[in-house]
Amino acid sequence: MRLLPLLLILAAGPALADWSDTLAEARGQRVYFNAWGGDPRTNAFMEWVNTETEARFGVSVQQVKLSDTAEAVARVRAEQAAGIEAEGAVDLIWINGPNFLAMKEAGLLHGPFVADLPNARFLDLAPGAPAATDFTVPVEGYEAPWRLAKFVFAHEAARAPAPPRRMVDFPDWAAAHPGRMTHPTAANFMGASFLKQALVELAPDPAVLAQPVTEESYAAATAPLWVWYDALRPNLWRAGRAFPENESVQAQLLADGEVDVAMFFDPAAPAALIEQGVLPESVRVFVPEGGTIGNVSFVAIPFNAAHRAGAEVVANFLLDPMVQAHMQDITVLGSYSVLDPARLDEEARAAFAELPTAPALPTLEALGPTLPEPHPSWMERLVADWTARTLE
Repeated sequence: MRLLPLLLILAAGPALADWSDTLAEARGQRVYFNAWGGDPRTNAFMEWVNTETEARFGVSVQQVKLSDTAEAVARVRAEQAAGIEAEGAVDLIWINGPNFLAMKEAGLLHGPFVADLPNARFLDLAPGAPAATDFTVPVEGYEAPWRLAKFVFAHEAARAPAPPRRMVDFPDWAAAHPGRMTHPTAANFMGASFLKQALVELAPDPAVLAQPVTEESYAAATAPLWVWYDALRPNLWRAGRAFPENESVQAQLLADGEVDVAMFFDPAAPAALIEQGVLPESVRVFVPEGGTIGNVSFVAIPFNAAHRAGAEVVANFLLDPMVQAHMQDITVLGSYSVLDPARLDEEARAAFAELPTAPALPTLEALGPTLPEPHPSWMERLVADWTARTLE
């Protein structure tokens, strides 16, 4: 793993008036960072964060690897029910969408705290901006952004040089290439994202997706989706009777030549897997015309976190421009930055400009527009409906 110079990575901006107090309180704390543990590169990055924050701030980071973010949410709920108002087991959570909404509505979050972070000055936090909105839900300072995600497809260009150009084209492509594509189960966020991407394109009135779902709006918006899916499913891998458990399993199917199309929520993932020797060098990223859904990944602090100060220090560190540049390095994570480029100084811009590229690494321009995620309530209904239609 290539590291940027330590002094650059750890460069700190002007502290807010009380930030020195936060740093003093945080020193010596161990932050239990609950995060999805299914990606080895993210896990390695977490270890690097621990090394750097401990050296700079005296704050260590212990990743608690989750298979589902709901595990951490349930833990905080249980502590609230037990009357544990402090000394909670969860200090920081990588969280998004429905889980954030559930915790926010239940009063399970510490904050607002984002405005207190010195590195928040590099963010566009205007109402409606990606860093201020999570699946249409205003963040209001209760979670801090840390990495940008965008839904993309990858295809084996040597075998499938002309992938579908629009979501509506997938059934015809699958009929012409039976068994050569699949998607993860919708119980996994990647499979749910595939359905949401199709819904955004196919819904008669996409504007309704920004509002909480109702019986009437759901029936009208999803009617074309299920017609589309019923046409697609028989020509999926294993005739649509089985589905990969997650993104990693699906990527392995692509690597093994069982399918020619896969999907990711990290545009840099295919290039990274090629570099690791997992995917063939002929794999390329593509997106449907009109763009794909995207969102910012956030971190939040539970209301009863035992180490709130340390959690804020880690959240602030993740927003350091040099850390964001390091994270965007394809040899590290390849995650696109959440920072507003207009707010960066020349040194930070230079760090991003010098990052390595790869044939399978798309440019921001090639990724097209970023479409907003539907309201979290839509995903819950989609997953339940897909399960009833497909697995029961």
